[in-house]
Amino acid sequence: MLGKDAQDIQRVDQPTIKIEKVRPDMANTPATTQDADEIDLFELVVALWAQKLLIISVALVATLAAATYAFLSKPIYEARVYLQPPTLNGIADFNYGRTRDAELTPFTTKDVYEVFTRNLQSESLRRAFFNEVYLPSLPASVRNGSQDVLYANFLRTLTIGLPSKEQPDRYSVIVEGEDPAQAADWVKAFAARAGAAAEKEMISNVTREAEVRARNLSQQITTLQETQSRIRQDSITQLREALAVAEAIGLQNPPIVSGNISAEVSASMDGQLTYMRGSKALKAEIQNLESRKSDDPFTGNLRALQIKQSFYKDLQVSPDTVSVYRQDGPIEQPDRPIKPKKGLIILLGLVLGGMLGFMIALVRHFVLTRKSRV
Repeated sequence: MLGKDAQDIQRVDQPTIKIEKVRPDMANTPATTQDADEIDLFELVVALWAQKLLIISVALVATLAAATYAFLSKPIYEARVYLQPPTLNGIADFNYGRTRDAELTPFTTKDVYEVFTRNLQSESLRRAFFNEVYLPSLPASVRNGSQDVLYANFLRTLTIGLPSKEQPDRYSVIVEGEDPAQAADWVKAFAARAGAAAEKEMISNVTREAEVRARNLSQQITTLQETQSRIRQDSITQLREALAVAEAIGLQNPPIVSGNISAEVSASMDGQLTYMRGSKALKAEIQNLESRKSDDPFTGNLRALQIKQSFYKDLQVSPDTVSVYRQDGPIEQPDRPIKPKKGLIILLGLVLGGMLGFMIALVRHFVLTRKSRV
């Protein structure tokens, strides 16, 4: 019995192995295909290492091309000038005769500099410089090309640097070109043209306001002269009436005729008592008033107005005595190009060439692997 039980236990413990025949249509199951398509990193590294000469060759070719471009490209130089507001001495002649009493508010450096910066950034100034300076510098074959394209190139060549937060009043003119001397000359010429345009505008404003002030003063002078003339005519009429009264009563001399008292009494006889001056004095006064050629010496404040009117009428501001901007530092001819940056170009060529070499090697590896599996 024990022997039989031991045999049964042994039969139970032994594993049962089943062998199934794999059907041909199940050879390429999805799991098998997925395993075949998985990328073996080690195999990829080995494949790239095997193609190291290809990768290095592509990188060297790209680096050589970048170096060729960097060393054969024409160097570009940059000239720059910084501009700031003018000094008080620079705008002094603009304010000559401008006071609050004269109803002409004096200009500040900010007022003058705003006129300059507006001209500096104006399209008319850019167009004039483009037509008169930039185009003549180009070869005839290039000059006859598209004007829009040429103007776009000009705007990239000459730019205006705007103020920064640290220096809110400092503008700059920047010119980039192949000729360093020409770049420096253009920077200076453009700033000078902007300054000349601003000076012309300021002088025109000052002259126009002075002319208006002179006309106003001239009208005041004319009014005073006309008023004084009417006053003289009124005086003649009053004296004639007084003379008629004096002749009617037969009064030839003032009532008091002794010494200085006569003059004092005669001088105080105005209005209804004017006839008491006597007919002789009245006739002399009438004759004197009628023969007077000008009332100007007897017109109060006339001479002061005439002086002011003459001043504003003849006011002239010379461009040589004023300035609308101040150049911050000298304009130096650049001696070191800003473009092309050879080191950076060669480095980029090496990096991009290496990346291109790796991509070519990877594509080549995948293509060969796919062909071998087919």
